[in-house]
Amino acid sequence: FLRVLPFLYIQISYSFFSFSSQTPSLLKRAGTEKLREVFLKYASLQKNGEHYMTSEDFVRKFLGLFSESAFNDESVRLLAGIADTSKDGLISFSEFQAFEGLLCKPDALYRTAFQLFDRKGNGTVSFADFAEVVQKTELHSKIPFSLDGPFIKRYFGDKKQRLINYAEFTQLLHDFHEEHAMEAFRSRDPAGTGFISPLDFQDIIVKVKRHLLTPGVKDNLVSVTEGHKVSFPYFMAFTSLLNNMELIKQVYLHATEGSRTDMVTKDQILQAAQTMSQITPLEVDILFHLAGAVHQAGWWKRRRKIAPNRQVIFRIDYSDLSNIAPEHYTKHITHRLAEIKVVESAANRSAFIQILESSYRFTLGSFAGAVGATVVYPIDLVKTRMQNQRAGSYIGEVAYRNSWDCFKKVIRHEGVLGLYRGLLPQLLGVAPEKAIKLTMNDLVRDKFTDKKGNIPTWAEVLAGGVAGASQVVFTNPLEIVKIRLQVAGEIASGSKIRAWSVVKELGLFGLYKGARACLLRDVPFSAIYFPTYAHTKAMMADKDGYNHPLTLLAAGAIAGVPAASLVTPADVIKTRLQVVARSGQTTYTGVWDATKKIMAEEGPRAFWKGTAARVFRSSPQFGVTLVTYELLQRLFYVDFGGSQPKGSEAHKVSNPIETAAAKITYENLDHIGGYRAAIPLLAGVESKFGLYLPRFGRGVAAGTPTTTTTT
Repeated sequence: FLRVLPFLYIQISYSFFSFSSQTPSLLKRAGTEKLREVFLKYASLQKNGEHYMTSEDFVRKFLGLFSESAFNDESVRLLAGIADTSKDGLISFSEFQAFEGLLCKPDALYRTAFQLFDRKGNGTVSFADFAEVVQKTELHSKIPFSLDGPFIKRYFGDKKQRLINYAEFTQLLHDFHEEHAMEAFRSRDPAGTGFISPLDFQDIIVKVKRHLLTPGVKDNLVSVTEGHKVSFPYFMAFTSLLNNMELIKQVYLHATEGSRTDMVTKDQILQAAQTMSQITPLEVDILFHLAGAVHQAGWWKRRRKIAPNRQVIFRIDYSDLSNIAPEHYTKHITHRLAEIKVVESAANRSAFIQILESSYRFTLGSFAGAVGATVVYPIDLVKTRMQNQRAGSYIGEVAYRNSWDCFKKVIRHEGVLGLYRGLLPQLLGVAPEKAIKLTMNDLVRDKFTDKKGNIPTWAEVLAGGVAGASQVVFTNPLEIVKIRLQVAGEIASGSKIRAWSVVKELGLFGLYKGARACLLRDVPFSAIYFPTYAHTKAMMADKDGYNHPLTLLAAGAIAGVPAASLVTPADVIKTRLQVVARSGQTTYTGVWDATKKIMAEEGPRAFWKGTAARVFRSSPQFGVTLVTYELLQRLFYVDFGGSQPKGSEAHKVSNPIETAAAKITYENLDHIGGYRAAIPLLAGVESKFGLYLPRFGRGVAAGTPTTTTTT
């Protein structure tokens, strides 16, 4: 078991680091043979000895889209045409493999959209190609776009014969929706007054900018106008704001120097915007008004600040921006071994569900704690022996000059396995110890975290302190047995000391000897560690709040440095109380007695013995433990309706492709290499460019056989 556990940790870490943080530009290509195996599994047509996928094979069976019996067959053919570069209605293995490679490119989203419009497969888009796809979208059916207007002629020429290459197409696609929005405004303002009604404003935004709307924004489009007519400048500023929400987030982070919890005012946003972007004051006004409308009544009362002149100043934080901005399509590209939704909403969280959630966290925390303890156990053994080394005893001289000297001597006299003396009882105890610490910290944090995910610093400290206190029931017996086994190697004797013999010798009450010192160490340690970890992790997150596994590991290790070093005196006292004093060595009756005697006999420096070893042990141990714990929650995702670690949340999706992205990405093991990004990228074509294709209509029955063999 001891040999397997480190190897198991390495394998799990490799999986986490390989899959957790990948984006389309970082996906590793699938091997040819494995890809061919997947292709042949879904290819239903054989022609002249070659296998081919039909449109339905590729879209409905392999990708899992449009699974309804009354699916829209024209939409299926359009999507299949993205991979079918020969445009013959069939997808060969070479085309299947080529599209997998395209999905691994950094600009895969735009290239996927380009191949959707490249109806002839010649690397260009003609006016006829563009018109064919646009006329089949849901948006065009609701608000028709003039294909004879000046916008089209500027791109395709007066005679509409100019061909658009890939680079030019990307700009065309970007400008198309802005032009569509302006054309929709003009259609609702036939008199040319420059104003439209609030209901017309809502109708246009919902239809033209549907891909940029969160549920909160969509529900408040009329209320944000306050019943007044909407002017053209306001309309353009509103659509520009929706388009540039990611840029707004960067402006906010610039204003707060990277913090996601600081409250900022309108003036602070304007000042930051002037130095890095062209966001207008009208857009900022709309931003603050929209943030207030999206939230429940009374939100502004909690967000307002009274200036010295008695003027009320409203403020927002990063979570307000997240509630306005739609989720980025790349967040659907992840890898989970399991995903379970226990409750439909937080309102359904019963006491039993909360117990299940704590049990789930306890289980993951146990495994994470065992992994962390195994990795750093040799350092812990050196730390213990250094702290137990006493000056002024009859022995006359110290056994170890420093931690490195101790490490070498243990290997020389006891062998490599001597570094793992006492590991087994450590693992038996550290699993529940770390598990209860992590579970209690999460539990208390949940109680003080508001609906926006914010928690005050004092509550973070309290949660850490409670976690530290709760673990002592496991820590103290574990520590006293571990320490006596670790120092046993210093005594030359024929008999080998076993863990069970130590437990029998101590008895139940003896196992809690030094518990006060243990509390004195563990409570401040956790009170320092967990808030430091949370803030360091937030500082290292990317602009979307996502943490790569390496940043989680670094945050855990960094937080361990101040926490471990500052509580070393308490750890020294605890060690002295729990170790059996040999003949001639000083004995201690309690925490205060040990403090006085150590100070008198060895001086203040003795309280900091083993600080380096403790930091080098605790820092990486908690780094490994926390990264394992959080990534296990990502890998084995269970939604109990409560809070989740950043980056592990389930995503609410609505359109057919996004629905498949949320479901199939986790279940279909045939989506290998670049095809892991296929569903999220197709969702991105819809959510970023608004190219929604009809889902139902002109379909064939799901049970209609499509397998054909032609010779």
